[in-house]
Amino acid sequence: MRSTRIAISAAMLGALALPVLSATTANAAPTAASALPARSCSSLPPLPYEVHAKAVTIRSKASSKSTALGLLYKSHKFTVSKKNGNWVYITDKTTGVKGWVSGTYVYRDVRMCLD
Repeated sequence: MRSTRIAISAAMLGALALPVLSATTANAAPTAASALPARSCSSLPPLPYEVHAKAVTIRSKASSKSTALGLLYKSHKFTVSKKNGNWVYITDKTTGVKGWVSGTYVYRDVRMCLD
């Protein structure tokens, strides 16, 4: 009974691995894109700022104890004009509110360079 399970498991793994192996050998063929010169990842422009929470409080000063002016949602369009420590000064284009938001929730993603 145990040897039957092992044989069935080996057959299933072989059936799953076959398409993966054939796909990697097909992709290993040289393409026109690989002939292009490599471009440094650091020469690319920085990624845009994004809201990494459902909503972030917009505050009057760069302090968590300052007056709340509004909320910045993921769907809102905004621009960043300056930074102060871990705080980012934004202008919410959707509502017109200007103020500080925590850099913990509003930041740029990190570009991954796989050279």
